[in-house]
Amino acid sequence: MMIRPQVFKIDLSFVDVCICRTSEGSEEKDSDRILAFTLSQSGKHAVLTDDHKRLVLFSTEPSWQCISTRWVVRRCTSLVFTQAEDELYVADKSGDVYSFSVLEPQKPGELKLGHLSMLLDMTLSPDDKYIITADRDEKIRVSLRRAPYNIQAFCLGHREFVSSLLVPEQRPDWLLSGSGDGMVNVWHYETGKRLHSVDLRKLCPDSENTDVAKKFAVSRMVGSPDGHHVAVQCERLPVIQLFLQGSGEEELLKSSETLALPLAPWDIAFDSQNRLWVILESQEVNVLLYGFSEPHWKQCDPESPDLKRVTDSLHTHWHLFTGSVGGESPFEHLYKVNFDNMASYLQKKRERLELESKKRAAANSSKNRKKCKTES
Repeated sequence: MMIRPQVFKIDLSFVDVCICRTSEGSEEKDSDRILAFTLSQSGKHAVLTDDHKRLVLFSTEPSWQCISTRWVVRRCTSLVFTQAEDELYVADKSGDVYSFSVLEPQKPGELKLGHLSMLLDMTLSPDDKYIITADRDEKIRVSLRRAPYNIQAFCLGHREFVSSLLVPEQRPDWLLSGSGDGMVNVWHYETGKRLHSVDLRKLCPDSENTDVAKKFAVSRMVGSPDGHHVAVQCERLPVIQLFLQGSGEEELLKSSETLALPLAPWDIAFDSQNRLWVILESQEVNVLLYGFSEPHWKQCDPESPDLKRVTDSLHTHWHLFTGSVGGESPFEHLYKVNFDNMASYLQKKRERLELESKKRAAANSSKNRKKCKTES
């Protein structure tokens, strides 16, 4: 999703409206969290879902207006519009995907496909032919959108949950996937063939840290509109890893630069001018803007009109974000937990054998004493 010139301005007023709307008449203020939010490709529609399982659809032109409020069955994890913007797909924590009509905003959702595991991300192919889902159990499924019961392919190879998906600009046949194993894979999703892999732990300056090495989740991937750059954000790490999209068959993603940040980013996005916006979890310095000037990315002037407008707006509305500062990582409980029962078993076995050996030694000693007394 690209940032368009008007999006930031609208977003902030939109968040204000949303929080006010969801807080009114609610006794549990802490449960009014917005779980997922997305814009359509043209920016004419926006949708969000919250902790109360409401699906709220907005029209953004000529001004923001609520079109409908519908209900979902389970709490949602991902939302995506079709390219035609006539349908909205909703993925939830139980592994189901529902389709909601945009043209008929009061029509209930229709179940399209199910999974045996929690869905973490979802995307559509640029031609709207395939729906691509990623789940907690390391799998990526490619299904026909018009006939979701027909599975085109599985993309298998990650060792932890798959947390982020991206079909890059200019390469509609590629799929990029990020995971809790710290890997970014490039796939030909129609066949399920893995084309390239990048281990982010080798590129991160904190990779020697044991805790970082164990839990290294990709939280967001975005591609520039010109199709040349891909930015990757990792959970809790104060860096952005940038790649160049290759055209050859050997190195399809080439590491170009690592941007060091003062804090771990909240979110990242490219705008229509191929500039990279970074939102930070800080009221003092909340937005950074980078532009590409060959061969490096450079931070833009803090006094630039676009950056100053966004920064001032965030400062004004910062009270809306204070409840999210320092929140728990959404990936913390998704990692596989291994129980080493064998070590415990072997320890108990050693203790049992030692105890039996002592009993035998004591019995032999008593037997020998009795024998000596008898001979005497």
